[in-house]
Amino acid sequence: MDKSAIILAGGPSKYFGHGKGLINLANEPLITWVINKVQDIVDEIIVCLKDDSQIPLYSQVLPEASRMIVDDKGFPECSLRGAYTGLMNAKGKYSIILPCDTPFISGRLVGLLFDIAVGVNAVVPRWPNGYIEPLQAVYRTEAALDAAKRSLKTGKYNMQAMIALLKNVRYLSTLVIKEIDPEMCTFMNINTPLDLKRAEALIKKRILI
Repeated sequence: MDKSAIILAGGPSKYFGHGKGLINLANEPLITWVINKVQDIVDEIIVCLKDDSQIPLYSQVLPEASRMIVDDKGFPECSLRGAYTGLMNAKGKYSIILPCDTPFISGRLVGLLFDIAVGVNAVVPRWPNGYIEPLQAVYRTEAALDAAKRSLKTGKYNMQAMIALLKNVRYLSTLVIKEIDPEMCTFMNINTPLDLKRAEALIKKRILI
């Protein structure tokens, strides 16, 4: 098995009152949008949840082929904890780590990230100002798992800290990504009701076009 997709769905939702992955966009949960974009590219899909209480809810919307994993409780709640849990359970040599609330993730970008990850420990999108996108990046599973564990054990709980411990990281300029996704919708997160309305408007616009 070469490719795993790890989708982080354990984070709280301040504005929606429940897991963001279950919020409906055009009658489909956000996490379904993400899965639909990657399921034909990867060999397995792992969904990382905060606790057991989320399992019955996500069981209703996830495809049978996906695996639900509850985050390791040995560390504070954070995206790195979810990534660590996913990496620990991933069977693929390479893993893409994704948030559950990016419905317009580009399948072409996912394929490109995997293609250029061969021979390096990570491929991470990077903006011209230096900001990186660690939750839409591909990692060599074994190396990233080790880095995530070391970062968590030293009290550094963000994805950037994990990446800082990795050697041989390839950064992919967003200027290149813009050639694939001119509107850069792949990085659009749904954090608020306004974001959801914008996403709905974008869908309608695309349908009209």
